[in-house]
Amino acid sequence: MGIAPTVEAVVAAGGAHIPPLMQALDQRLSELAAGHGAVLARHGGATIAAGGKRLRPLLVFVAAGDAAGRGVLRAGVAVELVHSATLVHDDVLDAAELRRGRPTVVASAGRGIATATGDLLFSRAFAEITANGRADEVRVLSAASSALARGELLQRADAFDPEVTIERYLERCEYKTARLFEGACELGALEASASAEQVASLGVFGRRIGLAFQLLDDVLDVSGPVERTGKARGTDLLDGTVTLPLILAREEDPELAELDLRELGTPDRAAAVCDRIAATGALREAKERALKIVAEAKRELPALPERQRKALDLVADGVVERYA
Repeated sequence: MGIAPTVEAVVAAGGAHIPPLMQALDQRLSELAAGHGAVLARHGGATIAAGGKRLRPLLVFVAAGDAAGRGVLRAGVAVELVHSATLVHDDVLDAAELRRGRPTVVASAGRGIATATGDLLFSRAFAEITANGRADEVRVLSAASSALARGELLQRADAFDPEVTIERYLERCEYKTARLFEGACELGALEASASAEQVASLGVFGRRIGLAFQLLDDVLDVSGPVERTGKARGTDLLDGTVTLPLILAREEDPELAELDLRELGTPDRAAAVCDRIAATGALREAKERALKIVAEAKRELPALPERQRKALDLVADGVVERYA
């Protein structure tokens, strides 16, 4: 399931150093999965392999400009490992059976092994970034990881709550998704020895792109067929996760305003609710909000070499184009 623009397209925009980094990234991830016991090799390796187009490490590499050393690679690996760990832990909490059309670790091996697999992926991420010998990079990854946990706690606290506001929803998305995007850009900028102002500005770009990514992902949960998303429509609704499309739709449809997500029960009923949400125009409004965030992110990029800016623009566009 494609998430990011192709590496070839980024190269065409001027990032010729990226393909070797992406190849080395996959090789290093495979080495880590194979080198820490059979459990991680099987279950962690499967999660890593299902990780899409590596959007987060791609952001590390593009934000690093022409820098292409071992430090940049380690930063990209660390970010992808944190992302993979959260996928495993999210599936444990949701008791999810599928992830991108494949059986999850918790479904195939149980809660204990899945939890331990996620923990090991987290630990390997910090071992990787620590090897760079930079306390500032460890702080960035630590802050992003803490935000992920906070976002998950907010989501659990908000489960099945009909009073979730747009502001609360956006706060949750900031923590649960956007901060890791922000950290990816900051790590790349740090490896490029960028100024403090540029590091911060690239971080803001990443955070906005991550926020738009989550908004659009929540649109796709309502609109996307299983063959495209790897999961049934309305999976978030069945989990009690109140997202932007439902919040907006409740303002237009009185029946949705009275809906108790605990009573959905079946995928068929969830799909019917998805149809009602779509009929209100909420999906269009949610997507428009995401597009505005992406446009703002691109508009307020700091002064950068032209080819680097084009590559960042392309990554931003790729987040949106998947939902066209």
